[in-house]
Amino acid sequence: MSIEQETQIQFRSMVVGDIPQVLEVEQDAFPYPWTAQAFQEELTTNPFARYLVLEVEGAVAGYCGMWVIIDEAHITNIAVHSTYRGKGFGELLLRYAMEFSTLYGAEKMTLEVRASNQIAQQLYKKLDFEVTGSRPGYYSDNKEDALIMWVTYK
Repeated sequence: MSIEQETQIQFRSMVVGDIPQVLEVEQDAFPYPWTAQAFQEELTTNPFARYLVLEVEGAVAGYCGMWVIIDEAHITNIAVHSTYRGKGFGELLLRYAMEFSTLYGAEKMTLEVRASNQIAQQLYKKLDFEVTGSRPGYYSDNKEDALIMWVTYK
């Protein structure tokens, strides 16, 4: 991992006031980003939603959203701004999300990842996620398939 020891990083629960900075990450990371309203609804009306932000030197560098239902955590989205990619922040964020989800009873985690996103798949496999299936045509922008990945950590 290439994170400098003196770098100030913090994980915390996302609040509505974070949405503008989260949208910057979202728009940087995805061709069809979520809207401010989508994040607002997740934070204020979805009882299963748990959203985290990763701050680096006081700025939102990434975020992770998940739904925790009974003993399963389902990642809805996870992203790190391109300025911070390749430095180990994505791994730290996902490790923290996995640990955080156990506070709500999760024993396993699932996510979908683009079949072409080899970098993300390598990270997930590093953290013991395994491909268990696929969702043909899952992504609406180009009808790309999604791989379904799971990890059990309890």
